[in-house]
Amino acid sequence: MPKFASREGQRVPDVTFRYREDGEWKDTDSTQLFKGKTVAVFSLPGAYTPTCSSTHLPRFNELAETFRANGVDDIICVAVNDPFVMENWAGDQGCDNVFMLPDGNASFTEQMGMLVDKSDLNFGKRSWRYSMLVRDGVIDKMFIEDDVPGDPFEVSDADTLLHYVNKDAQAPDQVALLSKPGCAFCAHAKQLLDAAGVAYADISLPDSIRNCALGALAKAQTVPQLFVNGSLIGDSEAIEQWLQQRGADAGTAKME
Repeated sequence: MPKFASREGQRVPDVTFRYREDGEWKDTDSTQLFKGKTVAVFSLPGAYTPTCSSTHLPRFNELAETFRANGVDDIICVAVNDPFVMENWAGDQGCDNVFMLPDGNASFTEQMGMLVDKSDLNFGKRSWRYSMLVRDGVIDKMFIEDDVPGDPFEVSDADTLLHYVNKDAQAPDQVALLSKPGCAFCAHAKQLLDAAGVAYADISLPDSIRNCALGALAKAQTVPQLFVNGSLIGDSEAIEQWLQQRGADAGTAKME
């Protein structure tokens, strides 16, 4: 069990923050951030650190629309970093769906009881990793990582918090399209995906690695090739069939 006490049922600390947005200084406070809203909050050790950059922040950003569809108004990322660092990290990550809140003085984190000493890593004082759901300024639920060595990341992830909000919430499909520049079939596939409202990562393969990558990943030599949730859908014809089935499934779900 974590050594950190849960603050469920208590109000969030009353703190004023300074942050940077579009190169300008701005101010906010706990009242503006939480009053009358349902807010998903996650706090992490630091900007640009491995787990924070590769998994924790990106997944909350990816699931933002699903959170909102299930009644969450805003998503906030808290870190004991200065406003310049948080602004630059947000830009590097492309996380437009998450408000990056710099707790540079650690005032919020300390009052939450989540401030830890990471001097052994030359970090100084930082936040322990946790997530929480806040309703109208009152902490409804907290997911706090266990007090174990290293940087545990087991319960404060976006999916865990989302499924607390709604156990039946459906995360969006993770879709990737392997393509190449100037490919008419690829362009057509993208048009179909766009028309169907499917969000996807377009992975344009350079000539030097295309055949090897296609062979290794899709056991094919032609593009486009579509992957959904780790499974190969296939080429242009397979993409059209998948979209038709997806549309039929959506229609059935609405009727039910």
